[in-house]
Amino acid sequence: MNSSPRRGRRPGSPDVRAQILAVARDRFHREGYDGVTMRSLAVDVGVDAALISYYFGSKRGLFAAVLEISVHPADILAKLLEGDLETLPQRAVRTLVTVWDQPETGLPLLSAVRAAVADPELAALIRRGLHRELIDQLADRIGGADARHRAGTFVGQIGGLVFTRYVLAVEPLASMTVDEIVRTLGPALRITLFVPAVPARRPHAAGGPARGPAPR
Repeated sequence: MNSSPRRGRRPGSPDVRAQILAVARDRFHREGYDGVTMRSLAVDVGVDAALISYYFGSKRGLFAAVLEISVHPADILAKLLEGDLETLPQRAVRTLVTVWDQPETGLPLLSAVRAAVADPELAALIRRGLHRELIDQLADRIGGADARHRAGTFVGQIGGLVFTRYVLAVEPLASMTVDEIVRTLGPALRITLFVPAVPARRPHAAGGPARGPAPR
């Protein structure tokens, strides 16, 4: 009987898929998006590159799958929206900074941002996800006039915080504590989220549409 090891593509299975994701996640974190190729990843895992393409389609597809394993912004927002709407801006900033400051959760997200900057198609993929999973969800929760406009602007401001603090490391924001950031940015974010972009018509009778809490 021939006892030599089998060569060629390893049979596909959930275990192999999980192993590909585990190796890819580690390499994306250490080397960034551009440092990983499908061929070199296949060598690390011990499979043909065709098998990785079969599971994930492309490197962008693989990277998106890796991001699903990391902290998902939509899941974080869903939990935040379960709390008091009055304190949502402050809680959102505090949670975001806490997540990004922790290497095990922040580094994968930073890799995603850097990859999106380098890859317009990946940026479009992430942008579509933001609209579907973040902006729509937030707009439904806050309601009122221009809800989607306010939600989109709010998400954009949060994105600006991420880019300034973690990608460019611009001072003083890069060195501020979470409490300082909440205290500094909270009031402006409250205005964005709760004040309609255009004056809303006054209800003609009691029981008109409810508005979000007024900024302090």
